Order: sequence, then structure tokens, then C-alpha cells
Amino acid sequence: MSEAAQGDLETTPIREAHRFDVKRLEAFCQQEVEGFGGDLEVRQFEGGQSNPTFLLTTTGPGGGKRYVMRKKPPGQLLASAHQVDREYRVMKALADTDVPVPHMYALCEDDSIIGTSFYVMEYLEGRVFRESVMPESNEAERRAVYANLAENLAKLHAVDYEKVGLADFGKPGNYFERQIGRWIKQYRGAQTADVPAMEKLIDYLPKHIPDEPSVTIAHGDYRLGNTMFHASEPRMIAVLDWELCTIGHPLADVAYTCMYDLLGVAGGAEPIDRTKTPGVPTEEEFVAEYCRHAGRDGIPDWNFYLAFSMFRLASISQGVYKRGLDGNASSERAKTLGDACRNLAEHAWQIIQRP
Repeated sequence: MSEAAQGDLETTPIREAHRFDVKRLEAFCQQEVEGFGGDLEVRQFEGGQSNPTFLLTTTGPGGGKRYVMRKKPPGQLLASAHQVDREYRVMKALADTDVPVPHMYALCEDDSIIGTSFYVMEYLEGRVFRESVMPESNEAERRAVYANLAENLAKLHAVDYEKVGLADFGKPGNYFERQIGRWIKQYRGAQTADVPAMEKLIDYLPKHIPDEPSVTIAHGDYRLGNTMFHASEPRMIAVLDWELCTIGHPLADVAYTCMYDLLGVAGGAEPIDRTKTPGVPTEEEFVAEYCRHAGRDGIPDWNFYLAFSMFRLASISQGVYKRGLDGNASSERAKTLGDACRNLAEHAWQIIQRP
């Protein structure tokens, strides 16, 4: 789920597994967030399976203001996951660039306040397109939104990460080698069954990494549902959900967006019928639009990047599923992801074998 939110995103009372001392949170915000009012009310956004996300509303004198809080989930966690401090740091670093991000107010890494690390940021009014096919939009809006999605991804990849203070945010170079190793390790740590296609990918991918040395900020989860658009214009006002961001390879982001939004394979989604939703670009059209803004002349070894993205999401899905079994995922839907890992891995292996 997106980190900033709008009125039509549903909220619920704080779920039992994520309860915390609201008064301690209020005291922290009054000290650290300029202009923060009193009488804090907290509700939890639906979704947000990785890091629980909350709507903060002040109702006392000087209140009537809204903020968004993201926190680590409770329970035993994979060591390299749920790093809310990284989300906060990268969005703060991008504040003065061409990449649209919400304003960051405060980061708290003191677990004694509400039990885990968290940060508070700006609440934005806008639209989050939760379905890739944008069923409520017309052809022109779909086309314009996806063109803007590609353009802003190219803007992100054009940011000089050293100049914005992110030189130590990741290890430049050998991105795919490191990422494949990371997601193999995380998959093994969360594995609950034998998935033959995952084993094939674990063998194949490290041996076929393209010789493409680009190094940029890589968002890690760049897709339509992790962005927010203006309430009435096809213009992006925020890129959200930066938990997986690192210094990495731009083509990993491009492939991930295509996989998630345009191929209909993520999370068991149905293939997209573009006769019913005209304006949603094909994989080839989105890549061409990105390349136009990024100054690239096509993308060799495209099948590798797509298959890697599916492998990575398969590993992530398995981790969410395992947390659901263990009772500490931040959404009940996590428990339904048991088949996602297998489906994604099998599709990735098919991509590897296509011409």
C-alpha cells in the first residue's frame, strides 16, 4: 500500500497485533513535529502488508491536521527487511529534486516510544490507482498516467545520488549479483515448500547477469499503486513506499514496473485485456517511453531483467506468506499468498525461455 494516503483509502481501528501507546506517540510528535496539535486520533490503513501504516489526526485546539506514520511490524523480522529509517532517509534526500515525494517530519529509532522504529510524514490528498488497468479512467487518462509514470522513473534514475547525500546508501556496482544473493538468502529463510522453478532460477540467474554497468538510485517497488496522482490531473504528486530502495540498477526498476503493472502476473492477477482498458501501454510501449526520457536506445537482455524481477517478487511474497503463518504480517491477506511464489517463479522461467 502507498505510504501517503487519501480520503478514499479505507482505515480501520488499530489492529490488535499492532497496538501501541498512542499517548507516547502524541508526546513524541508534539516535541518533534512543528505545529503538531493535541488530542491525537490514530487509525490504521488497510493493506500495508510490509510496514504498518497509520493515519494520524489531531483534534484538539490548533488541531485538525493529518499526518501519516509508518512503523516496523512487531515480532521476529528478517534482518534486512522493514528498514523504515531507509525509507525516511531517501525521501528526505529527494526533497529538492525533480522526483515528487511527501515531506518528512520526524524519524524515531527509539523502540521505547511505541515498540518499534517509525517515522511521520506529510498526508497528501490525491489519487492512488490501486488497479493497474485503472477501470474508472478513460483511454486518454490511462495513456497520460502511464507516460508520467515512465517519465518520473527516468527522473529518479537521473538523480546524482552522491550529490543528494546517498553515496553510502548502497554498494555501487554488482547490483544483480548482490540482489540475487540477497533474495536467495531471504527465500531460504522463509521457505515452506519445494518450488522447482525457484530452484531453476536460483541456478540460472547468477550465471547470466548482463554486462550493463549503470548505477543509479533504484526504487525497488516502483509501480502505479505506489505512486499518488493529482486529484484531477494525470500528474504524479508523490512516489511512495521506498522500503526496498538502494543504490542499484535502473533496469531492475523498469522491468519490475512492467512485470507488476503491464504483464498481469503479480499476485496471481489476470492477463490484461487491452480491448477493455485501452490506453494501458504494452510492455514494449512502456519501455520505449522510459527510454525516450532516459536517453536510452532500447534495452538488450530484457528477458533477464523481467525474470529477475519475478524471482525477486516471488521471494518477497514467500516472506510475507511466512510472516502470515507466524502471525506477524501486517495484513490478513498475507496468509493468502501461498501460491504467489510458485506462480511467479514458473512465469519467470517461461520468460527466460522466450525468444
